[in-house]
Amino acid sequence: MCLIKLSTRAQNLWTTRPSPVQVIHNLLKCLTTLLHFLRCKRAPKGDSSLKLRRCWVGLCLFVSSLSLQTLPSYANLNATDAYKIYAHIKIGSYRQFVCLEKLWTKESNWRPKATNPKSTAYGIPQLLKLKETNPYKQIDLGLKYIDKHRIYKGNACLAWAHYKKHRWY
Repeated sequence: MCLIKLSTRAQNLWTTRPSPVQVIHNLLKCLTTLLHFLRCKRAPKGDSSLKLRRCWVGLCLFVSSLSLQTLPSYANLNATDAYKIYAHIKIGSYRQFVCLEKLWTKESNWRPKATNPKSTAYGIPQLLKLKETNPYKQIDLGLKYIDKHRIYKGNACLAWAHYKKHRWY
């Protein structure tokens, strides 16, 4: 099972709600953990445990869709949160997302119009000579860059480690 400790930074847990973004990120973390479990523990053909696991996936997706629909009406997500949720869904791994979030926060603070006066870097991932203005396509291109780069090999944590050492990735 997916056990996630929710931190509300308050002593009275009954009166404090996590923000909608925290709820979404925690649900995505749970789903990626469950999907990883399903990929690693494949059952032979005809095994009833495979049907049981598929049932759990369906149940988890159903519960997550319900929780997203029951967000309070005042819970307006800002654009940065939407970009982060999109990147989290695309990258799949919670650990990789944490590294990516740190990297792109340092690079552009998740601003799609961020520029670098010392180079041609532009956008959320601060790619050189990037002309794309759509933030979601910028995220896709940034993830593709990390995936295709010979040093990072699709690992956002390696890109973050390289950034901490060299101040670029």
